[in-house]
Amino acid sequence: MMQHKSEALWFYRFLSLVYDRIVNPLHWTRAMRTAALAPAFADFAPRLRVLDAGGGTGFTSEGLVLDYGVPPANIDLLDQSPDQLRVAARKPHLRGVRLQQGDAERLPYPDNSFDRYVSAGSIEYWPHPSRGVAEAFRVLAAGGTATMIGPVRATNALSRFWCDLWMLFPTESDYVRWFRRAGFANIRIQRIGPEPYRGVRRHGLIMGVVVVADKPVFSAPAAASAAANADAFADAFVDAAAEQREDDASRPASMGVLRRLLFAGRFALGTVAGFYYFVLPLVVMLFARLFLKKPAAHRRPPLLAVPLELADAL
Repeated sequence: MMQHKSEALWFYRFLSLVYDRIVNPLHWTRAMRTAALAPAFADFAPRLRVLDAGGGTGFTSEGLVLDYGVPPANIDLLDQSPDQLRVAARKPHLRGVRLQQGDAERLPYPDNSFDRYVSAGSIEYWPHPSRGVAEAFRVLAAGGTATMIGPVRATNALSRFWCDLWMLFPTESDYVRWFRRAGFANIRIQRIGPEPYRGVRRHGLIMGVVVVADKPVFSAPAAASAAANADAFADAFVDAAAEQREDDASRPASMGVLRRLLFAGRFALGTVAGFYYFVLPLVVMLFARLFLKKPAAHRRPPLLAVPLELADAL
């Protein structure tokens, strides 16, 4: 549902009002943010440039500034929702961040523009996620690192049903495949979730993942190989102009009466499915408190490295 960009745009017109107060505490907490960003930003150098793609209200960019000392002037924050960007613009810690309305699948930046790419909670809205990952690869400079935080397909049948109605919930192997195909190397993946969810996945509920991957510094043979891979991957970019026309045609102002009714129906159903994911975290937390033993305190394990030759086995 929300992979129709027009529905997502309207959905966030309203959700932007409460996103930081209601959504993030249940799905994308400060502790999760700090842990997820650590592999790419723990040794961040002040000169490096960062793109926060699908950055919404700027919650992730705030973490870059507050937790890892990234200068706001080094950050570009892109989102398709002007309402989300207006919220980001009012945050004092983000003064100096460049805000850009745009599409994560058609980034308005030249090749090799950034040293770090981060996208949190955005890929599930992308109609063509492989294209978005390929765009991340394109705008990263050689040796740069991408960090993707997103949902993972639920193992619980009821959750899967609502997932499929609402938006994209990839498997871990989907993420690895998209990153490999785009040309990334040294792919690492780790499941992540709010602390109260710890251990719940074994009981068939839901968590998310962090994917961290590097853009290789190409040698001449590797560059030739990458060019061949890019040619093979070009089918993901066929007729982007036609798709843009389709996106434009799906906006309410461009619709006839029937299409407006279909839009309203999809939007309503997607909103109901989205409400399920506001209720679900509360159920998960109650379930964890009542039925799960708390694990002994331990250090968070490092990201699980996925060797390229084994990635297809995930």
